[in-house]
Amino acid sequence: MSTPSAPPPCPHLAAHRLSSRPLRFLRRCLRVRPLGRPEIRRDPRELPRCSPCAAASPSPSPRLYACLSCAAVFCPSHAASHASASAGPGHQIAVDVDRAELFCAACGDQVYDPDFDHAVFLAQSSSLLPSTSSTSPSPTPRKRRRVDYRAWAPDPAEFALMSSADPTTSASAAAPAGLRGLNNLGNTCFMNSVLQALLHAPPLRNYFLGDRHNRFLCPRRTPVRHRAAEADATKLACLACDLDEIYSAAFSGERMPYSPAKFLYSWWQHASNLASYEQQDAHEFFISILDHIHENIKDDQHKSHAQGHGDCCIAHRVFSGILRSDVTCTSCGFTSTTFEPCMDISLDLDVGDNTPFGVANTKPHVRNGERGLAGMNSKVSTLMRCLERFTRAERLDAEQKFFCERCGERQESLKQMSIRRLPLVSCFHIKRFEHSAVKKVSRKVDHCLQFPFSLDMAPYLSSSILRSRYGNRIFPAEASDADAVSELSSEFEIFAVITHSGKLEAGHYVTYLRLNNHWYKCDDAWVTRVEEHTVRTSQAYMLFYVQKTLYYKACERAAAV
Repeated sequence: MSTPSAPPPCPHLAAHRLSSRPLRFLRRCLRVRPLGRPEIRRDPRELPRCSPCAAASPSPSPRLYACLSCAAVFCPSHAASHASASAGPGHQIAVDVDRAELFCAACGDQVYDPDFDHAVFLAQSSSLLPSTSSTSPSPTPRKRRRVDYRAWAPDPAEFALMSSADPTTSASAAAPAGLRGLNNLGNTCFMNSVLQALLHAPPLRNYFLGDRHNRFLCPRRTPVRHRAAEADATKLACLACDLDEIYSAAFSGERMPYSPAKFLYSWWQHASNLASYEQQDAHEFFISILDHIHENIKDDQHKSHAQGHGDCCIAHRVFSGILRSDVTCTSCGFTSTTFEPCMDISLDLDVGDNTPFGVANTKPHVRNGERGLAGMNSKVSTLMRCLERFTRAERLDAEQKFFCERCGERQESLKQMSIRRLPLVSCFHIKRFEHSAVKKVSRKVDHCLQFPFSLDMAPYLSSSILRSRYGNRIFPAEASDADAVSELSSEFEIFAVITHSGKLEAGHYVTYLRLNNHWYKCDDAWVTRVEEHTVRTSQAYMLFYVQKTLYYKACERAAAV
C-alpha cells in the first residue's frame, strides 16, 4: 500500500506567497487570550463589522475575515464578492479575526500555511513563558541527554493517592478531566467529533488510561530513524498507539486545543482511498477506526476461539454486539436463524409511521420517555420507534423469496431482526442521508429525533422478541447465557451525541458530551457548556450509550473495563 500524498495546495495562497512577504511576519499582529486562543490584535473597544452588511449593527455571521491586502472586513457571505471585485492579486487570502485562521475567499475554505502556523505557535508559546527582566543574562543552552523509557511503578504513597481519587472525575465541575478541544486540520470535524466520543467512552477510556496499550512498548511502533529503511508496505502506523497518545494529551490537564495531525496521517495510511482534505462521513470514519484498531491490537491468544464473538480486541469488547435474524416461511412456518456481529446499529427515521406489521411492539415505554409524544409534530421521530421498526417483522418481496428447507422450494417469508447480545457501549447510527438510485439524487433528512438519556433495551432483545412470538413456550435451544446476561445489563445511559448540521454537500459535525451530569459542546477547538434543551433539539446523527451495570464471569481473566 503506497503512502498517501497530500492534496495540492490552494493556488491563491501560492500566488500570495510569491507577491507578498512571508506570513510569519504576521506574528506581531497576533495576541493570545488567557485560555490560549489566538486572535488578531485590535483595540478592545473596536467592534469589527462586515463592510457590505448594515453598518448600524454587527454582522449576524459568527465568522468575520480581514483581507491581508487591504484590511477590509467581510463575512462568509461577501467573501467571494470581495475576492472578485478587488483589483489586483492578493485579495483572495484573509484571516479570521477571532480565531486567527487563514481563509481563501475565492475557494470559500480554510487554507494552511506553515509560516503562519509557526507564527501562531510562537505567539502561543511566548504567552506561556514567565516574564523575566530584559537585563538578565540568558542561560547557556545545554544538550539534553537521551534516556531510555522505563515503566513507572507507583510507590505506596502514590498508590494510596490513586485509590482515593479517580483521575477521570477528580477535576472541578466547571472543567471535567479530559475535556479538551481538537483543532480542525482542514474539514476534519468528522474526525474530531468521533474522537471526542471515543475519548469519553468509559470502557475504552479505562483501557487506555489503565496502560493496557502502551505506545512506548508496542511491538508495532517503529523508531523514526528506522522508518526510512523499513519501506515495507505492511509496516503501517499503529492507530492504537496514536489513540493512546491522544488520551494522554486529553487527560494531561492541558486546556489548549490539541492537534491530532499524527492520528490523521496514520489513518490516511490505513485508508488511502480517503486520504484527502475533503469532508468525510463520521459514521464511516468510526467504523474504519474500529476495524483498524482491531487489526492493530487484537489478542492472538483469543483469536482462535473468540473471533467474531467480541473478545478478540478492545474495540470488539466495547462496541461489538450480536444480531439475530429470523426468516420464517409463511407456508409451513419453518424458521431459519442466523447470527452476525455488529459494531453499531443503523436505524431509519420513523416519522409518523406507527402502523404495526407482524409482531411489532406497540406498547408505550414510559421508562424511555415515550409518554406524551402522541400529539407531537408528524416530522418528529423517537429513538424507541426507530428501534421498534428495526425489530419489526417485514415481508420479503417476490424477488427475495426464501428457500425453505422443509418445503424444498422458494417461498414467501417474514424476516425479523433482534439483538442477541448487547455491547458495553451501544452506538446508534441515524440514517439522515438518503440516496435514490432511480432519481439519481441524494438528500439529507432534517427531521427531529427525540432520544432518552436513560434507555432500556430489554424490549428489543431476542429473548423478548421470542417471548412475544411464542409466549412462554421458549425452547431450550433458543435460550443461552448470552441472552440472560443481556437481560441483566439492558439499562443504558447516554454519554455522547454526534450531530450534523447543514446540507449534504457542506455540513458540520459537533459532539455533545455528558460529563458529571452536565452537557458540553465540542465544536472542534471550542468547548462550551450547554443546557440540556440544546442537546435534545439537535439533529442527532450518532448516539452513544453505555451500560449502567457491567457483569463479569468468574472464569474470565480481568476485563479492561
